[in-house]
Order: sequence, then C-alpha cells, then structure tokens
Amino acid sequence: MTPDEYCQQKAAQSGSSFYYSFLFLPPLRRRAITAFYAYCREVDDVVDECTDLGVARTKLAWWRTETAAIYEGKAKHPVALALAALLPSLKIEQAHLQEIIDGMEMDLTQHRYRNFDDLKQYCHLVAGVVGLVSAEIFGYTNADTLKYAENLGIAFQLTNIIRDVGEDARRDRVYLPLDELARFNVSVADIMHARHTEAFTRLMEFQVERALEYYSTAMRWLPAEDRRAQRTGLIMAAIYRTLLDELRADGLRVLTHRTSLTPLRKLWIAWKTWIKA
Repeated sequence: MTPDEYCQQKAAQSGSSFYYSFLFLPPLRRRAITAFYAYCREVDDVVDECTDLGVARTKLAWWRTETAAIYEGKAKHPVALALAALLPSLKIEQAHLQEIIDGMEMDLTQHRYRNFDDLKQYCHLVAGVVGLVSAEIFGYTNADTLKYAENLGIAFQLTNIIRDVGEDARRDRVYLPLDELARFNVSVADIMHARHTEAFTRLMEFQVERALEYYSTAMRWLPAEDRRAQRTGLIMAAIYRTLLDELRADGLRVLTHRTSLTPLRKLWIAWKTWIKA
C-alpha cells in the first residue's frame, strides 16, 4: 500500500463529512487535503483510543518528532511520507501541524472549560488551525481568506461540540463553558446524567446561535476572488449548517441521541454546493 493509498483509506474509513467535500478537488489538492486529513485523524485517534495517559503522551511526542521529520526528509509513517512528498508543491507549515498536536494534548488533561475564551483557544488549535492549513492547500490570493478559514474551522468545531454533548459526557468531557451552564441553570451533573430539561434546551439554542454567528463571520471574510478556490470549505459549511438544522429539528436531544446525515445526503449537498459556488 502506498502512502497516498493509506491516507485515502484512513479518510474514507472515518465516515466524516470532510471526506465528501474532497471528492470534487483536482488531483494534487485532493491528495494534499486527504493526506492532511489523515494526519489529523492519526493524532486525534491517539487521544480517543488511548486510555492510558502516559501512553497517549508518548504517542503524541512521537508524532511531534515524526512531524519534524517530514521537513527533514526523514519521515517514516505513511501519512508523514505522503505529506513530505507534497511539500515541494504546496505550503504546509510545520508550526501549524505542531499546533494541532498542542490541541490534542489539551484533550488529555482538560475536560472542562471555565468560559468561552478558554474554549475558543482549544477550538483554534484543533479546528481553526486546520482551517488555515486547508485554505493554503486549496489556494487563495487575498489574505482575508485566512480569517474566513479560521472562523469556519471554529464554527465546525462548535458544531461538533453541540452534536457530541452526550457522547463527550460519557467520556467525562464537557466542552460547554461552565459559566454558561451556570447562566442557564444547568449543572454538570445534569449533563452527566443526561437530564434534558427546558433549561438545557435554552443552553443548547445559545450554543447553536453562536456557531451560526461563526459561520456568518467566516462568510463575511471570504473574498469573492477566492470563493471558487475555497469551494471545498463551502461544501463543508453547507453540510454542517444542514446538520445544525437537523439537530434543532430533533429538539437538540444531544444528550441521548446522535444526529447525523446519510452519506447520500452529504454527497448531494456537496455536489449542489460545488455547482453553485
């Protein structure tokens, strides 16, 4: 199996909405975003699959070394080899890849967030930076596109947080800011015990509105001249905005249900958005 085939398999197996947005890209950019996505999956899997904190730290430290090796011509892992082969053609900064690992390390020890400022820093590392790297891969001419990309990445992460409240709680993680729980009279115990109250619904409506504002902010920053190049991000935005609509239609029952879109629907949204953008 070649490094590119490994990355393709890793991306396809994830079942993520991101995979459907890659399908319409030209070959080089599709290879690059698939390799980058596979990289993100590899480091994220360390956090999700390692129950031993020490083992997880060791694996992330290994990825830090392997990330540096990409830029030194010494990569060994298939994903690292795939990224290394792309460096002569596309700008992928090592600092950004290392920042993503910083975000994954936060997940090892920080399972609560005092306020949105704290949460936003986490979202920047695990998603905003992903947006910046993706924008570089897709190509742009106006620097404002990077502001679009970072805001869009944060919007995606906020959407994931909303969708996964129940699933995260079962892993003792609460990404909803604690001061906002207090404001809406929802306790951590309510979330841990899946108590879906009217107060919880109001709290989640507040989270949805903030996510929507990040989508709107992102679109305001996207320059017209870069819209076509950034169509993959627009596809993702369309899929994730639709997911937010479905979460609302389902009554925001995120403590006990996981709402998702079917692969066929994602593909339809992707094609429709690609044609219109």
